[in-house]
Amino acid sequence: MAARLGSREQKSFIYCRRGGRTVWDEEYLWGNIPAFDALRLGSNEGEDYGGVIRMLFAASGDLRNIVKTIAQLPSSYSQPLELTINDRDFETVAHNVILLLIALIVEEVDEAVDCIIHLWYSAFVRESDVDLLRHRIRPLIEDVCNKIKDKKPESLLAKTWTFGRHSLRVILERSSWDRLLTFLDPPASLTADRALEVRAAITLAESRKDYRDRYMYCQSPSHRIAFNKFREDGLLLPFGSSRHEFREPNPTFFQSANTWPMNDNADPLHGWSLDEVSATSTGPATTDIYGKLFFYIRGMLRSFLGRLPSLKLSFELFQLDAARLPDHLENNSFSRIEVSNISDAGWLGIHYTLSLMVPLLQTPLENPHASLITLFMNAVDETLTDEDRIQDLTPHSPTTKRLIKFNFGRDLVRTYDHIFDRCSKKLNFREATDLLGAAMKETHTINDKWPFRLKLRPGQAGAQEEFDRCITGGVSGKERYVEWKRA
Repeated sequence: MAARLGSREQKSFIYCRRGGRTVWDEEYLWGNIPAFDALRLGSNEGEDYGGVIRMLFAASGDLRNIVKTIAQLPSSYSQPLELTINDRDFETVAHNVILLLIALIVEEVDEAVDCIIHLWYSAFVRESDVDLLRHRIRPLIEDVCNKIKDKKPESLLAKTWTFGRHSLRVILERSSWDRLLTFLDPPASLTADRALEVRAAITLAESRKDYRDRYMYCQSPSHRIAFNKFREDGLLLPFGSSRHEFREPNPTFFQSANTWPMNDNADPLHGWSLDEVSATSTGPATTDIYGKLFFYIRGMLRSFLGRLPSLKLSFELFQLDAARLPDHLENNSFSRIEVSNISDAGWLGIHYTLSLMVPLLQTPLENPHASLITLFMNAVDETLTDEDRIQDLTPHSPTTKRLIKFNFGRDLVRTYDHIFDRCSKKLNFREATDLLGAAMKETHTINDKWPFRLKLRPGQAGAQEEFDRCITGGVSGKERYVEWKRA
């Protein structure tokens, strides 16, 4: 059976870890692994690097890694930056196209930032947001659709827009260009009240009440209140902010009057570092976690947009299976390739991923820092034996509600190096790399090997707070990154 690719980073969602099945349609429009800077120029080529950087996000999901990477570029870097962004899922690509168009078209930074935040994360938006889509984005897409209307539906067609020093090139099938228009206006029959009802049927499904309660059990009381409010109104705003302007169903979510596109555990918090979000200042509202997230993302987007005037940026977006990308891209061309977790055994697997992606990396002679970044989300769980799991049990395991927190926390406090070593041997990592011209980087220079592992030991200052944050997040501590270079 062919692996499905794209933004479906196949993790054990936190609700699923807590039993039962999720309620969802089939779209993953928000990231569920915290964003990271996929370039880390200062730790690799150097902040004064004078060459062109080309990056490939082969199964990008949303734009969080792109936004964070550009936002954290050293101020000294002013060379051209070329980003190729691919995802299999059309809905994800459509969102990415729309948000990038807004970033490149809207000159007033605060206007662009708030519009992007709400079109990205809020179920309802302001009339001004819909007007921007209708009057500034829609004409660009309509112009393309009118010019290609006689092409075959499956024809792959490209359009490049130029905005000053920046360009955005989008390659889609003709039928997908037509579908893109449906993301710019909500269904005519959809009222705000009906949209709220449709969404609540998923996010507040009665059949999922027990799993929501289990999830909230590990949260602080204030976090529970914020969690419930977001489930109810779907607005990414500080808790006390006025909501009266947000009456338009977000057309990038509601293409149908009867469907909410995401699963019931989709959460904007899961796409960003909870440590960084928690450290964000929100004035006296010190425990408003979604308010902190709002200001954190606002700051990240301001940094992202603030870098645009000093850069020459080229974006190229595809909607393809990652396995088809080599047919459309040049070998030896990329400084970084980030592939999410398509290297997991349930998707392409590491051997096929390396065979596809390593030839696309720059050679060591051209750029010794060129790296492929793979993520293994399921390898530890798939490798654990019954004997490994028995070692977790204690003669006095807690019962009832305390058992819930005990089970979740148990994953976080363990280390899994020996389990992953066993997995890499089983999958013949080193033998395969010899054949495929790749080498595992012993020292990572882009992302930690185990970025979600607890950093502090019991008794150290801040250790309890770190544990409490991690246990409420969307990661398990078993996620393992592996960086590769060409041999």
